[in-house]
Amino acid sequence: MGFALWIDQDNGVAWAQGTHEYRPMGTGAIASTDQFRHRDFRQTRRRPPNLAPAFAGFFGSLEEVNAFLRERNRRGLPTKLRGTPAHLL
Repeated sequence: MGFALWIDQDNGVAWAQGTHEYRPMGTGAIASTDQFRHRDFRQTRRRPPNLAPAFAGFFGSLEEVNAFLRERNRRGLPTKLRGTPAHLL
């Protein structure tokens, strides 16, 4: 299981999508100052297409995503974002 992360800096929302699993976890959305939990994910939810340039990266576990968000919030700096990889569009 891995996770792709997008950060909507304008609205303060972090979006994560579970990837590469027999039963996909779906997509979760939380406040960018919060932490993801398994219950935040829905298989029917999709990230907004306008976040294509707001990709923050791939992570190996939900714990890694949360550690990234904690560090980002601790520093108080904007995250360097890039375009979403083509296979996730």
